[in-house]
Amino acid sequence: MYMAYGWPQVIPLLPGSCPSSQRIVYLKLAGKLLLVVSPSHLELWGSSQQRVRLGKYIRDEKSVVEEGENLRAVWSPDSKLIAVLTSSFFLHIYKVKFMDKRVKTGERQPSELCFASISLLLSEQVPFAGEDLSVSNFVRDGKTMLLGLSDGCLYSISWKGEFGGAFTIGSQRSDSNDDRLLSYPVGNGLVSGVDSPTLVADDKISTKSAIVQLELCASLKLLFVLSSDGQLVVCSVNKKGLKYTESIKAEEKLAADAVCVSVASEQQILAVGTRKGAVELYDLSQSVSLLRTVSLHDWGYSADYTGPVNDIAWTPDNSAFAVGWKSRGLAVWSVSGCRLMSTVRQIGLSSVSSPKINPNQDSRYEPLMNGTSAIQWDEYGYRLFATEEASCDRILAFSFGKCCLNRGVSGKTYIRQVMYGEDRLLMVQAEDTDDLKLLHLKLPVSYITQNWPVQHVAASEDGQYLAIAGLHGLILYDVRFKKWRVFGDVSQEQQIHCKGLLWLGKIVVICNYVETSETYELLFYPRYHLDQSSLLCRKVLLGKPMVMDVYQDYILVSYLPFIIHVYHVKLYGELTPSSKAYLELSTVRELSIMTAKSHPAAMRFVPDQHPREREEDSDTLSSDLSDKEPSRCLILRGNGELSLLDLVNGRERELTDSVELFWVTCGQSEEKTNLVEEVSWLDYGHRGMQVWYPSLGDDPFIQEDFLQLDPELEFDREVYPLGLLPNFGVVVGVSQRMSFSASAEFPCFEPTPQAQTILHCLLRHLLQRDKNEEALLLAQLSAEKPHFSHCLEWLLFTVFEADISRPNASRSQISEPGHLKKLSLLRKACDLIKNFPEYYDVVVNVARKTDARHWADLFSAAGISTTLFEDCFQRRWYRTAACYILVIAKLEGPAVSQYCALRLLQATLDESLYDLAGELVRFLLRSGREIEQAPTESDTLSSPKLLGFLIFGSSHKKSSLDKSTSFKEQSPHVASVKSILESHASYLMSGKELSKLVAFVKGTQFDIVDFLQRERYGCAQLENFAAGLELIGQKLQMSELQNRLDAEFLLAQMCSVKFKEWIVVLATLLQRSEVLYDIFRSDLRLWKAYSMTLQSHLAFSQYHDLLQILEEKLSATAGEGSSRGSIS
Repeated sequence: MYMAYGWPQVIPLLPGSCPSSQRIVYLKLAGKLLLVVSPSHLELWGSSQQRVRLGKYIRDEKSVVEEGENLRAVWSPDSKLIAVLTSSFFLHIYKVKFMDKRVKTGERQPSELCFASISLLLSEQVPFAGEDLSVSNFVRDGKTMLLGLSDGCLYSISWKGEFGGAFTIGSQRSDSNDDRLLSYPVGNGLVSGVDSPTLVADDKISTKSAIVQLELCASLKLLFVLSSDGQLVVCSVNKKGLKYTESIKAEEKLAADAVCVSVASEQQILAVGTRKGAVELYDLSQSVSLLRTVSLHDWGYSADYTGPVNDIAWTPDNSAFAVGWKSRGLAVWSVSGCRLMSTVRQIGLSSVSSPKINPNQDSRYEPLMNGTSAIQWDEYGYRLFATEEASCDRILAFSFGKCCLNRGVSGKTYIRQVMYGEDRLLMVQAEDTDDLKLLHLKLPVSYITQNWPVQHVAASEDGQYLAIAGLHGLILYDVRFKKWRVFGDVSQEQQIHCKGLLWLGKIVVICNYVETSETYELLFYPRYHLDQSSLLCRKVLLGKPMVMDVYQDYILVSYLPFIIHVYHVKLYGELTPSSKAYLELSTVRELSIMTAKSHPAAMRFVPDQHPREREEDSDTLSSDLSDKEPSRCLILRGNGELSLLDLVNGRERELTDSVELFWVTCGQSEEKTNLVEEVSWLDYGHRGMQVWYPSLGDDPFIQEDFLQLDPELEFDREVYPLGLLPNFGVVVGVSQRMSFSASAEFPCFEPTPQAQTILHCLLRHLLQRDKNEEALLLAQLSAEKPHFSHCLEWLLFTVFEADISRPNASRSQISEPGHLKKLSLLRKACDLIKNFPEYYDVVVNVARKTDARHWADLFSAAGISTTLFEDCFQRRWYRTAACYILVIAKLEGPAVSQYCALRLLQATLDESLYDLAGELVRFLLRSGREIEQAPTESDTLSSPKLLGFLIFGSSHKKSSLDKSTSFKEQSPHVASVKSILESHASYLMSGKELSKLVAFVKGTQFDIVDFLQRERYGCAQLENFAAGLELIGQKLQMSELQNRLDAEFLLAQMCSVKFKEWIVVLATLLQRSEVLYDIFRSDLRLWKAYSMTLQSHLAFSQYHDLLQILEEKLSATAGEGSSRGSIS
């Protein structure tokens, strides 16, 4: 797994001599060197810790004019020669010679990089120069170069400059080729053989189509020839090399829409880029069968915006690949199809047309906006170098952190979810799964500058220590105290070439390569002291270990071709600085397995959850079952095949394929809060996350169903799992995010951790095995964990969905044992959830997500809907109780639901839950009309509108009640609702609870105007102005914005009914002089009484300014009236 972090770095290139083609010709990495060929010059850079220019060769202007710009280039395998073909078909061969002058880094030790000189050895025009041909890229081995021509031929050139001439690809056909099938994935990643629409059964393989790309895979002895018409020919190559051109034979031909290809030799996967911007992955080990297709279409971008695929580059370990498009952007995918990184900003979801981007907006924040020309990974996969289309002035370098879980000889990171970059660790901090953070932990400069880069990382079983190894030595990190521990003696540190790391309790195990003797050995150091004097044991190995693993006191080491040794570790003494301890290793098992399968990429011991019976032996039998030697191990092979190996009899059983990583969880933690102990292991691949459980039986390995698979964990295709939090019962994944800054040209890539629970899978598994008490204990341990309610809901939903999805025939057979088992599983799930207060919410949420036709089945197991409603009502869980109203209407009838809704309406009004009361009012009115109009069951009862509001809240704008829902309808149903609402409105108005009154009116759409007209001399009457103003002022504090808004709302309603007493009070509180002026100018007697009241009460001194304003306005009005009278 590879995830980008930080800002892309820019490597500036030398300006060219006005080339006509603004494009990088060739970009190639070899070890710690980076070669860049531009149209007019060559540059050699260091691609390791120091990115410096080591050498260059600039062609003079005369050479460029006479012999043409650089067109194609290739680098020899030994990095000593560079061949360049110019646009005028001149072949230039350059020699790279490294000097004794090393790059100065300012550190104690000089850099390994040396400056280099690049000189021209040969310049000669190729024989086909005058034939008006175009050429493809070069491929090469140690002696020969090949390039394709536009006439469909290949041309051979030696590194000595000898022209071998053009030749066509031969045909090597067998009688069985006509019946050859290609395999395509169907269903859940399964493979089915179908007649291939792409495989051409034509004996005449070679065509006259132009060859546009060549791809050589030396380890597989395959040459891929891509033509301009999109056809791809797979050719076999002589094991002695490309020099023997007559041995290059066509094996297969794919009629694809290909524009570029790239091969992952270790996994034997062919990536084919198409004109439509997609990448098709083919399995070369299965007769070129299609595995899957990945593209940005699902993220809203079509080929119209990205253009065709321009380049594909696999990571060094072949676990991921980068894709560059001709028109825009770059992305990185895992083999299983998880999008790990993308420079193209996500705008929307999948659509017919891509989202339109304003080229002048945000384009400066997107790298490679104009397309990607070439991409290359560095030696370790920590950097991805990319060049832009129509640009040759710079290279972009993206930093990547990786997490090669369970790969090779590095130990597991079971508790700590760790990615590692070239000089740092990216560690998930998981104190709370709701707030996962990624900590950048940079290694001490004194260590990493001398031992760059990070190569191996392993976490201790308790997660408290991390072991990190660079090029030499070892460094330990104490997570709890945030301290580093290194070798005190630098000479000892330089003698360690770590090829693998393991933790054996408090002991760190190093697989060390001894250069002098070219041997491998295991070194055992206590974590409290890294020094030769504290070395506990040194074990010489038979050869280079392929994979290693450790469980308790047992170490597994595997060698090529497939030899397995299991060692038992015996510790003598105590592991303390004050005492002397030492180790002894004894071989307890040796296996040599003959197989034609691909080599293992990872192996892990599988502790026996159901130990098989063994013969009693007092010398070997341990009283503690956990101390027994594991008898099985999981094997993940390089091609993604996962199998289980019996270490006793050597029998191997295939489990699944297309797996990228896995975690063995059983027996890994002794903590009581470990929530995943019942799981055997988990794996992740193309099918998503899969959970494996042990089955019952004395010998579960012999049974056909010795394992149970749970495939119901689907990760988002942008989230890649890192590891487990066993105490939370969640899987932690990571996805890409980008942050933008106005001061930076490019965005910052930020890996973001995310959590996904597996608790529902564990609970369902325990219930299936009738482990009800264990399931309850597990649920109780998880009750305080985040997302617990969601887990219970997901458990009930998946069990119920499985129950109702069975065919009707099997559902009707009540007596069938299988049906009883399914039905009892639903009831057991309900019985389990009943132990928790979340039960009522869980049941009704599951009902909301399923068809109303199946509610009867659900509530036959969960309980009677009216009983559940009553329980919620008595506990005053009114929102949850309201969710049951629709269920009651469906199962018990409208009359019962009306009765329950009316009770709930009264209770919600008493609790001032007016939004909820408003939804209940609308339901009551609607269902009341339906009872009158159609006594039969109405489809609208199953509408999720009310249920959705009660769970998520209402976001729509409520419209006022029309005539059909007004209170003027005097049906019994409407009358009941009207009576309850008017009674509550009278209660609020009598107590002058005006804020609640406003919320009540807005929430229920109560007709306040009609109410005020009828209650003018009732509960709405104000007996005394001064007392009313004081009381309402206390109820409505005008210093708060919401109270002012409520007063404005009431003032508008009072104005509509011309309720003068209330208008005066509210306008005074709001100090609305214009409203008061309109009243007092026609009734000066009222004005005098009003003015006298405010002046005579000290509590109303705040309104004296208002009185002055009104006095001035009224005086001015009186003066105007007098002047008009005198004139007349």
